[in-house]
Amino acid sequence: MITRREFAALGTAGLAGFLLPRGLRAAAEVPRTAWPGYERAIVIDCLATPGPFNVPTMFDAPYSDAMIANARASGITAVNVTVSGGGNTGAAAFEGTMRALAFLDRELNAHPEAFVSVRSVADIRRAKNERKIGLIAGFQDATMLEGDLSRVDLFSNLGVKIIQLTYNVRNLVGDGCLEPGDAGLSNFGRQVVARMNERGMMVDTSHCGQRTTLDAIAMSTKPVVATHSGCKAINDVPRSKTDEQIRKLADKGGMIGIYMMPFLRASGQPMATDLIAHIEHAVKVGGEDAVGIGSDLSTTPLDLTPEFRRLHAEFVRQRRRQGISAPGEDEQVYNYVADLNVPRRLELIGDALSARGHSAARIEKILGGNWMRVFGASWV
Repeated sequence: MITRREFAALGTAGLAGFLLPRGLRAAAEVPRTAWPGYERAIVIDCLATPGPFNVPTMFDAPYSDAMIANARASGITAVNVTVSGGGNTGAAAFEGTMRALAFLDRELNAHPEAFVSVRSVADIRRAKNERKIGLIAGFQDATMLEGDLSRVDLFSNLGVKIIQLTYNVRNLVGDGCLEPGDAGLSNFGRQVVARMNERGMMVDTSHCGQRTTLDAIAMSTKPVVATHSGCKAINDVPRSKTDEQIRKLADKGGMIGIYMMPFLRASGQPMATDLIAHIEHAVKVGGEDAVGIGSDLSTTPLDLTPEFRRLHAEFVRQRRRQGISAPGEDEQVYNYVADLNVPRRLELIGDALSARGHSAARIEKILGGNWMRVFGASWV
């Protein structure tokens, strides 16, 4: 059995060592009709990080020079950085979250030439004007609240702008997408949503169960989102959203961010065509104002060495043993879209949408304009 630290170290080394020309050769397979608006647009990936991601102990080492260079080269204006993931409970969840917030604060202070701390849409515009990348602090679980509503205030004061209500399993807020009971929001969860609305924190339902998602949409007074998900109508897995949920998100002014995960397709390594299919379906169902990108990736592409492949397979097996691995996670399929494995992947998405005949205005919305609108409605 590998250790969690061993896998994290390999993931960090592989990400930092990625050489751009190799990625550009892979990306050459994407059909392109160059969209000229990328440099001008505000571009937002609503689930990403400059550092290593989808590996344990992500906060053990500072961002490397290569990671920072890739983040800046990406052309992305801002990312929602996970500072508390799923799986930890009790004191470990709270302490780990506080350490991760301290890590993010350290990186922001260490690299003012590269990063901007985001607490408002004005901060995102400043990042764009200064050619930097804005870092938005977000959670992928609510276990660190530990039943204490006042911690919503605490984390709001510390700059957290997005909270995903559950991970894949049940917590005190509600049921995740793998819970067979699908019990929806608890009474405490309803209090959490109300307090988040008061504090200007965006409600995220990405990993939430079906009823939890619908409950959150129904009771929130502000737009609700799924920062990183997909369309269940295309690939029926627990991590994705039904057409009903996408419509209801849109009806309340919210939106869905399409991820670049294995769940885009039923089997095999996802490709750009799979991602575009989910984007287009979500636009058809919810409208062009309700769709964005939440890649669930690092801005540094993966370097799939043989050793990384071996440890990835074992990491998936460990998640299965812990009961947090979602259907669709595969030992041989990696958390990325094969022909978009470059820093400027969102530019390639814009090109691909342009090739499919989507208007410049729609592309600009999908690549970041919609997130800006929802942030403006949620963060007040």
